[in-house]
Amino acid sequence: MHSPHNGRRQGRSIRNGYRGVTRGLALDLGSSCTRAWIPGLGIVTDAESTGDPESGSGHGRPVRRGRIVDPESCRRILSRIAGTALGTDRSETLIVLSHPVLAGPEHRAEVRALLTALGTTSIIVLDSARAAAAYAGPQEGGPLLVVDIGAELTEATLLVDGMVRDARQAETGLSDLGPDEPPTAVVRTALDMIMEMWRQDRHGAVLGALRKGPLLAGGGALRPDVTNRIAVRLGVPVRLADDPATTVVRGAGLILGSALRKAGAAPALPGPVR
Repeated sequence: MHSPHNGRRQGRSIRNGYRGVTRGLALDLGSSCTRAWIPGLGIVTDAESTGDPESGSGHGRPVRRGRIVDPESCRRILSRIAGTALGTDRSETLIVLSHPVLAGPEHRAEVRALLTALGTTSIIVLDSARAAAAYAGPQEGGPLLVVDIGAELTEATLLVDGMVRDARQAETGLSDLGPDEPPTAVVRTALDMIMEMWRQDRHGAVLGALRKGPLLAGGGALRPDVTNRIAVRLGVPVRLADDPATTVVRGAGLILGSALRKAGAAPALPGPVR
């Protein structure tokens, strides 16, 4: 289980603006698949993200436990998606890509290098918790607890005023469960991380976030046996987006739209992030 320094801010703020960009796409490079949100097309899932047989790497998947293990396969996947969304001319374009909250500097530098190689003009790389909050977080603000249960990672993140105040990560996810195995281990992992954050919280932010209800994202939030157990054990209702598995990429899409509007692109988003 890993945790960061409190108050860490990652990525470049969209408040700075991205002059000159007129088009873009949002990406969630996950362990089970790569999801993209493309203006005018909506959600696109790359079917080859579970492994590229041409790479000969033997890893099976280009991303494992939130880390890139096959950069060449990732490059082909991203190039294919960018070709669909942006065409061959990548000038005046912006890509927003989410990463695990506790992704290290090497991972963030690697994804930036992959995106830069696509020929895009601007890049926003931000953590998945802030992306999820952008789409499904409460409008009233205040502390927010985001619990993201994915295929190979489970993360619990405390956001305060849009910043990562604390976070925990465990290399445990839905793919570790057998076909008929109950999600006991995954639920226990999520609850242990939340309780650890609560014990170490000196300002009451975790308690405030729990009173509002944690935001659950990822494929695990699609399973009632996961969400119900977490709600019962915490004694609070949980927040769910309409499609928790795509919460992160939809939030990245909203951030993309905000950046395009600030850059003066018109129209930035033709309709809602569907």
